Amino acid sequence: MVYSSRPTCPRRRSAGFTFRRRTVFHGGVPWVFLAVSIVGALLVVNVYVPARREPLTVVSFVLGWVLGEVPIQTCVVWVALAVLFAVVGALRTWPGWVGLVIAVGSWAGLAGLAVAAHRSKALVDEALDTATGGAIGADGPDPTPVWSHWWRLVIAVPFRFRSIRRVRSIDYWGDGNYRHKLDILTRRDPVPDGAPVMVYIHGGAWIIGDKREQGVPMMHELVSRGWVCVSINYRLSPRASWPAHIVDCKRSVAWVRQHIGEYGGDPSFIAVSGGSAGGHLSSLLALTPNEPEWQPGFEDADTSVDACVPFYGVYDVTGDPDASGAYGPGLVDLLQRRVMKTTVSDNRDLFELASPDRRITAAAPPMFVLAGVNDTLVPLRVARRFVERLRSISEAPVAYVELPRAQHAFEILVTIRSRHTTMGVVRFLEGMRCRTPGQGLNLGAAPPPGPCRRN
Repeated sequence: MVYSSRPTCPRRRSAGFTFRRRTVFHGGVPWVFLAVSIVGALLVVNVYVPARREPLTVVSFVLGWVLGEVPIQTCVVWVALAVLFAVVGALRTWPGWVGLVIAVGSWAGLAGLAVAAHRSKALVDEALDTATGGAIGADGPDPTPVWSHWWRLVIAVPFRFRSIRRVRSIDYWGDGNYRHKLDILTRRDPVPDGAPVMVYIHGGAWIIGDKREQGVPMMHELVSRGWVCVSINYRLSPRASWPAHIVDCKRSVAWVRQHIGEYGGDPSFIAVSGGSAGGHLSSLLALTPNEPEWQPGFEDADTSVDACVPFYGVYDVTGDPDASGAYGPGLVDLLQRRVMKTTVSDNRDLFELASPDRRITAAAPPMFVLAGVNDTLVPLRVARRFVERLRSISEAPVAYVELPRAQHAFEILVTIRSRHTTMGVVRFLEGMRCRTPGQGLNLGAAPPPGPCRRN
């Protein structure tokens, strides 16, 4: 036999219990859970009270955008994470319980965000009911979403399904430049014929973005109702300088008027929309039809549109402290260095001519302006001033809605809020078609619920 020289000690037992050594992992879990709960709570607070001074505005947007638009999904994930923490021992000591209390408060905050998003419907309806020129389309299109079903809200990402056909990268200028290409979206069955047209202009601060990325929920809903949608690219800065961006947008509208009939569209009713920089370009395009200076080589083309729906647009590019400069000089600095490539002091006329709120006339087309109250990239007062001037000058209907708790880019994902704003856009556009000679309701496969209402 071989004997060990190491002394042995009997295991200590007491009343049937086996004592196990506590590990660093078990002791640290409650503190990790507490830290995660605090971080989560701060993110929720940021959605409710975002930073409105540069340079924190961009950070506030990045941290709050998705959280504010998908609060229910976020809450479900957070609850599941809390259960996992509890299973591994987060509630064994007081830090874990404090973390749970903080987490429950955050869940209540997320529920409040969902309620605010749901209330968007009443606000959108009120905006259309009280539009200048009379209530818009209150008894027109079926308010039930055709594309934005509840399960799409769960997924949130606006995937394109087989019912929608997308013809990609059609060259609207003829030079082969990718930035001069557009996509056409139509439904597969039945194929549209004589359908109204929506031209969508993406955002991205005039320097980034692509025709595939934005406005998808709205365009898919319109396409499902029989519309033809056109999503365009345009030249971007710093490679391109102003006014290349608006020139390209106008050239795309000229192409649509000439060729959209080949894809089932009717050029007698063209609407335009876009978000952020796209809101700027869409509204500027709508307010400056047939501007020769911005139509080089196609001066005689008709670039007018019949309706405009800008989302959180930059309607002032002069950096006015009472408008786009309210959060700081960041926007005008970007424009001066990378887009306009001159300064406001050296060429103020250039900036004013590029500002939609300086280009309003009595002949402006109908507009439905949408803005988020918590937008940290474009101050809310920009939209307010734009709408105030529109209503005082334009003879066409103007509808305006401010959406509580909504950040910038609130309509990009398929969410509770974007579902309501999309249906509001449908009501607005169909209402405007009812006021246009030769136009009428276009509800896809669904029969019209009644005659067009002409106010």
